[in-house]
Amino acid sequence: MSTALETKGERGADRVIHRAARLRCDAHRAFELFTVGRLLQTWLAPVAEVEPRVGGKYELFWEPSLRENNSTIGCRITALQPDQFLSFEWKGPTEFKGFMNEADPLTHVLVCFIPATDGRALTDVHLIHSGWRSTPDWEAARQWFEVSWRGAFTELEKQVNGTKA
Repeated sequence: MSTALETKGERGADRVIHRAARLRCDAHRAFELFTVGRLLQTWLAPVAEVEPRVGGKYELFWEPSLRENNSTIGCRITALQPDQFLSFEWKGPTEFKGFMNEADPLTHVLVCFIPATDGRALTDVHLIHSGWRSTPDWEAARQWFEVSWRGAFTELEKQVNGTKA
């Protein structure tokens, strides 16, 4: 029988988004795909302004002419270890802006890069998007991002592996 604390934790875990991909590249290249603006622009957003250091900006723009909307403007990198992991704040698109982009704290993304241990140039990339609250609006946003991250990772795999995953 689970305790209330365990049950609460299980429900919280259900609200975490997890995506994974196996990329045909080394961990350094995989890390660059998340930290170099021109590379992010090949698979995630039309414009990416990233300063790969703790406190540096992690700003992606899906409508560059409307920088305040459909962007992660103001988001910062919260932790990183080159070629191993990267974490950053995240905001939502216009339809969720009223609550997501004003939340304290914002939702948070952690990306881990795990190289193959057999010497092959393969890297497993795991993304965990957390910080979802439990209201219906937040659940709608989380579901939207489930689909969005799935599409983004499909595009990432196509760009790197040359195949649709």
